[in-house]
Amino acid sequence: MMNMKRIIVASSILSADFAQLVSDISMMEKAGVDWIHIDVMDGHFVPNITIGPVVVEALRKITNLFFDIHLMITNPEKYWGNFQKAGANLITFHSEIQYDKRKLIENIKLSGAKVGVSIKPKTSVSEIRDLLPYVDLVLVMTVEPGFSGQSFMSDMIHKIKELRKIIDKNTYNCIIEVDGGINVQTAKICIKAGANVLVSGNYIFASNNPSKAVRSLTP
Repeated sequence: MMNMKRIIVASSILSADFAQLVSDISMMEKAGVDWIHIDVMDGHFVPNITIGPVVVEALRKITNLFFDIHLMITNPEKYWGNFQKAGANLITFHSEIQYDKRKLIENIKLSGAKVGVSIKPKTSVSEIRDLLPYVDLVLVMTVEPGFSGQSFMSDMIHKIKELRKIIDKNTYNCIIEVDGGINVQTAKICIKAGANVLVSGNYIFASNNPSKAVRSLTP
């Protein structure tokens, strides 16, 4: 699942109707998405609060899709285990946290879950360079994390290209995910730069034809 050559589409439920999560996830499944991207926010690391492991556990019962959990929280070391037990397949934390990141990666891997590290727009690739041999995925935020519907930050493309070069040169078993403002135009730019996973929210959920929207994101 993590080392696939084809482009993976992950739908972000941050753009879903939270009163209709069951039907919205069913719609995403029928539309052909590969992953469900679940943003977890604590109101501290980012200025917004979303969902916790109880909701993830409930959603796990209604779909077998790959759960891509993005922890936008200050203390992921305290909470990641709850999300893993709730059904997470991949747990991504932010490089900007203060906790021992190598230890966190090791602990998540020992649980059987895949692990990723994310960088915010103002964080350079050099900050996570030493972590790349150990993670399954690196997530490049192409908007400031916290809210859906933001515009794509084109100056983040250089990070995708830089990561692609490092990963390919060293043959790391790590894929690149992008999240923020992904639509048919920005998807092409990200794929060309070297991205493997596209997180898309508004573009898919606002479409009159979600299946067509999902297909349009991949070559």
